[in-house]
Amino acid sequence: MQYRRFGKTNLRLSVLSLGTMRYLASFENALLTIQKAIASGINHIETAKGYGNSEEYLGAALIAGQIPRNQLYITTKIPPTPDADTMRRHIDESLARLKLDYVDCLGIHGLNTSEHLDWVQAKNGCMQAVEEAKRDRRIKHVGFSTHGSLDVILAAINTDLFEFVNLHYYYFFQRNAPAIQLASQKDMGIFIISPADKGGKLYTPPEILKDLCSPFSPLELNYRFLLSKPQITTLSVGAANPDELLEPIQAANFDGELTSEEIAVFQRLETHKNTALSTDKCSQCYACLPCPANINIPEVLRLRNLAVAYDMSDYGQYRYGMFENAGHWFAGMKANKCTECGECLPKCPEKLNIPALLQDTHERLNGKAGRRLWG
Repeated sequence: MQYRRFGKTNLRLSVLSLGTMRYLASFENALLTIQKAIASGINHIETAKGYGNSEEYLGAALIAGQIPRNQLYITTKIPPTPDADTMRRHIDESLARLKLDYVDCLGIHGLNTSEHLDWVQAKNGCMQAVEEAKRDRRIKHVGFSTHGSLDVILAAINTDLFEFVNLHYYYFFQRNAPAIQLASQKDMGIFIISPADKGGKLYTPPEILKDLCSPFSPLELNYRFLLSKPQITTLSVGAANPDELLEPIQAANFDGELTSEEIAVFQRLETHKNTALSTDKCSQCYACLPCPANINIPEVLRLRNLAVAYDMSDYGQYRYGMFENAGHWFAGMKANKCTECGECLPKCPEKLNIPALLQDTHERLNGKAGRRLWG
């Protein structure tokens, strides 16, 4: 296992962190998953108020002495609140569930909107309670997690209230690269959310993607892409059981520059995408926004890019199903809400027929509705 400095926190974290949203089948399963992670060299466990019984299971293992507190860094996450009293209560409740006097890190969970940003900057808002808990040493370091737009993420980083950030950034989603750069400039720890799942459901890749990534697995290649960037500290692994840790641990056995063979694979992926999409490729410039119908056009067309180029339709349906069903965690309307107003057309430097591509995406990817995601 490799270890990296978590920005200005100065914690030295394993490059893989155990995320605990999915180990909830039973306490015994949670315990075995935690013990496997620790035995593999993982020294950072991330939980959250909203992860079902996750905090309780971790707390039960700690209080029983079944896992070593002094060898672990523990992060929990709590959503932003408009007032300090609510956050005080949530902090007390999380510490009680965890059976801990302190956590190493607290993340403001889901700082996704400009309203949330107002809450954390308000004089009597949630950060007042967080700062009190820091002074009392019940919280050592404070950061935030986000599923928000790039402008919200950059604004949150620029508040200078936070020591680390959890965000989405993967080979197949590089929109947040400016946030990675800004956070690094401010010496913040950078924690990547769920690269196996949110990064493309890479634990069950389609055959064409496996062929294009050979001799590497798609998951391994994504991990190497991320860990080749020294400003990234750690990647979340949300294992549902101990066995799901095996491939990530093997894939993350990497700490350095990409080899010429890996670079050639990335070039092959790009060439194939350009050929498969031809003149229908969305370049992800975001110039088409805002959409009067509140469709997140670039994200919809990114999912189409992946489905057409790499047969990543399963991932596309999973993410597309979140629209209209996940609130601020995955904002925007589905593509069938397009009114064909034409406002996006002159903005597009690729001269794409955006309404037609939106309709095509909806027909390809509209399956059953998704659910609200934490993480």
